[in-house]
Amino acid sequence: MSSEPAPISSAARDALERELADLHRERGAVAATLKDSDMQVGDEADAADELQRADDLTRLDDRISEITTRLEQADVAGPPPTDVVGVGSTVAVRFADGTVETFQIGETATDADPTLVTADSPLGRALLGHHVGDTVSYDAPDGPASAVVVSLGEPRDSRG
Repeated sequence: MSSEPAPISSAARDALERELADLHRERGAVAATLKDSDMQVGDEADAADELQRADDLTRLDDRISEITTRLEQADVAGPPPTDVVGVGSTVAVRFADGTVETFQIGETATDADPTLVTADSPLGRALLGHHVGDTVSYDAPDGPASAVVVSLGEPRDSRG
């Protein structure tokens, strides 16, 4: 991936902000269970448990830092492009069988968003840099495949 700050869609930003809030809550809960470092730990099991919570705290802090940095970089990068497929774009594609699907092009996959296509996946790599009307080819699990870029832009709110 490029070292340039990449934009993200509003849906991806919302997901990151929710994850960040959850991580802050989890961090607070874990930090509250850590003992004062001046206190003596009872037995080896207590010590191991304390080390595990400290490792959990480090993992949470690292992810909080990663998300915070990503959100700051997205602010610098501005909104996702609407004239060419890039990271943060929402793109509708028509597959060879005639079906049309809309995807977000993102940096990392999440289980919570099945409409996210990562920029380093075969379809994601094929779509990057293309415009509406372009046909892209990529390697699908069943072999070579192609799709046509139908539209680009932010997702429409289906609630009205």
